[in-house]
Amino acid sequence: MSVERPVVDLPTEQFHVGARVGDLEVSMDLLAQALGLRWAVVVERDQRVWTPSAGATTVPLRFTYSCQGPQHVELLQGSPGSLWDGNHLPGLHHLGVWADDVAAETESLIDAGWTVDGAERPPEEGYGVMSYVRSPAGLLVELVSRSVEPAFERWWAGGELR
Repeated sequence: MSVERPVVDLPTEQFHVGARVGDLEVSMDLLAQALGLRWAVVVERDQRVWTPSAGATTVPLRFTYSCQGPQHVELLQGSPGSLWDGNHLPGLHHLGVWADDVAAETESLIDAGWTVDGAERPPEEGYGVMSYVRSPAGLLVELVSRSVEPAFERWWAGGELR
């Protein structure tokens, strides 16, 4: 017997697949050799993140994207215990899609039975420029605000991510 679920108008413009890794540079080298990928400048920062279990905090995060598109590969090296901890659970982590309205699209998915694993900001602050939502079947999708697309385009072209 199948369970009837509400129809959700999901954002469908996927632009990346994210993978958690234990060593960013080693992973970059391996994928560059195997797949011919070129990498954007590595970003290293204290990332704002909200999770249902820990609330709002910041965690050290290092990441990059492949420069080639339209489907990019994102590599994330996160601190132990964070959403991006590649030492604990390395490998494919999420699909990334552009979202015109992260808050509205996140809430729509929640109404359809999805759950929030994390976001840049707490729900009462509109989730920020990204949220991670998990389907009832377990697939993790990152909704990324289309407002940051120009910054990503400059980054993939060789600039800094700002």
